[in-house]
Amino acid sequence: MTDVGPSIPAAWRQRGPNEGGQPEIPAATVVLVRDGRDSLEVLLLKRAGTTSFAADAWVFPGGRVEPSDADDGDVFSIVAARRAAARETEEEAGIILDSGDLQAFAHWTPGPEAPKRFATWTLFGPVGPETEVRIDGGEIVDHQWISPSRALDEHRLGRIAMLPPTWMTLLRLSSYPSVVAARAEVAEAPIERFSSRVATTAACRVVLWSGDAGYQTLDADAPGARHRLYLDDRGWRYERIVDTD
Repeated sequence: MTDVGPSIPAAWRQRGPNEGGQPEIPAATVVLVRDGRDSLEVLLLKRAGTTSFAADAWVFPGGRVEPSDADDGDVFSIVAARRAAARETEEEAGIILDSGDLQAFAHWTPGPEAPKRFATWTLFGPVGPETEVRIDGGEIVDHQWISPSRALDEHRLGRIAMLPPTWMTLLRLSSYPSVVAARAEVAEAPIERFSSRVATTAACRVVLWSGDAGYQTLDADAPGARHRLYLDDRGWRYERIVDTD
């Protein structure tokens, strides 16, 4: 059985659930997009190898929601998430955003097997082509503007590490040729919510989401509907099949 490949950060190498699971931590991340020469591009930041979470992974700007981000005390709210995402983006990448302009399009909650359970709002934020990035040089050590398709290829080749939510977001954005197209889809589509559970097959680990036949039982081989991501060393693979029976 394959263990883990070079494209999986250490944060996802832990097997088996933590006893009782870890509490959810409110967090927010923002997908900054711009029009590149040939296609839409996203900003990815590389986390330092010394960080306690997702070391060496390429991520979107973001981080934990702080109490100061929530005027009403609700650190899990979308308003608090927008403020946190804007604050963290300025700290990590030197980019100033208007938090009110950030559009929510997904929410992620890891399963109990995750070492840290960041309940994360994923936000969408278009920026101009001349936007300057100034990384903090501490928690963030590198950055790149890259098309979603190329980022997925780099990951498949083991050149960059990602967490599953980043991979899934890039997969979604890879079908849009421009910021205008992506913005229109985000504005129209409902917010998609992912509550992840991790199972195994004979070949690799599998992230399961609601709607998958094995979601409740953690039986990745259960026949029926599929809503999952295979964390295969040969290349991650998303599968979604609706059971019409």
